Amino acid sequence: MADRIPVYEPDLSGREKEYVNECLDSSWISSKGRFVDEFQSAFASYVGMDHCLAVCNGTIAVHLAMLALDIGPGDEVIVPTLTYIASVNPIRYVGATPVFADSLYGSWQMDPDDVERRITSKTKAIMVVHLYGQACDMGRFSEIAQKHGVFLVEDCAEAIGTKVDGRHVGTSGDVATFSFYGNKTITTGEGGAFLTNDAALKDKARRLKGQGLADNREYWHDLIGYNYRMTNVCCAIGLAQLERVDELLAKKRRIADRYRAGFKGSSVEFHAESVGTVHSYWMCTVLVPQSDLRDVVREKLADDGIETRPIFYPIHTMPMYCEAVQDEYPVAVDIAARGINLPSGPGLSLDDIDRVCGIVKDACGDE
Repeated sequence: MADRIPVYEPDLSGREKEYVNECLDSSWISSKGRFVDEFQSAFASYVGMDHCLAVCNGTIAVHLAMLALDIGPGDEVIVPTLTYIASVNPIRYVGATPVFADSLYGSWQMDPDDVERRITSKTKAIMVVHLYGQACDMGRFSEIAQKHGVFLVEDCAEAIGTKVDGRHVGTSGDVATFSFYGNKTITTGEGGAFLTNDAALKDKARRLKGQGLADNREYWHDLIGYNYRMTNVCCAIGLAQLERVDELLAKKRRIADRYRAGFKGSSVEFHAESVGTVHSYWMCTVLVPQSDLRDVVREKLADDGIETRPIFYPIHTMPMYCEAVQDEYPVAVDIAARGINLPSGPGLSLDDIDRVCGIVKDACGDE
């Protein structure tokens, strides 16, 4: 068998070890230290937002968004059914109800028209999710949110480096959330971020993530908070990663371009870059022509030592979110049934990509 190819491996070849060793040598290993402030400031600047709070994972960042916006029982949050479970669970954490919307062919992102049809008097927020590194139609979603007087939350967990009309995603809504898990474009190991331009929302989220500590009284807590802080060690890794973010994104674009060329003229659909956007290609993802081919393709790749993942299962199909009467969400269901995440790590070689493309096309009858 040829060498194994993982679906993703982080690139930690920058100053990560140097910065982590500084944390160890200084003993600043918990949630205080220079790297916390520097990473928060640098990431806010990179995205183009005023305030950034580093937290211990991306799910928590979404939870903080729900809490900061006072979303709770009786409220509805519209969210794509085609997303990772972490986008939806925090809506339930606060007692609100997720309302699912279908996707669009082409971009695979949430359908704005379907979202607008689902707005009711109970709708408190729309949560867009920039899936697999492509961007949602933020012009339309901003218009819809303003028209109906609801909050706009951007889940950018998979979209570091993604842009719409020259602006980084996360800058159009009331709150943006990010993830820095080990397979993200930049990583802190585990980690996430809450970003906003609203100083009051930032202050509320800061207190919530730090056990509800009052500002001017030591060890006095005047609201129920959480321990959601990121460590100095994780922020040290994140800062080293952020220093190389443009390099990492350039590597991922070269990988995506090679995949696109490899699948040109075949029956395999590579995830397209929408007009007016910059796709960050967190994952290089394809649709095979028929749903019954997806597992066949994955098995053939696995037999050759190549790891893949299926596209996320639509959330409305999962037992804790499946209701007695449920829409069909046909586009999301079809994309999920045919989608495969291919190896996408920044260290992937061009020869490895050609090997993957050849096996996929052969399994689909294109070679």
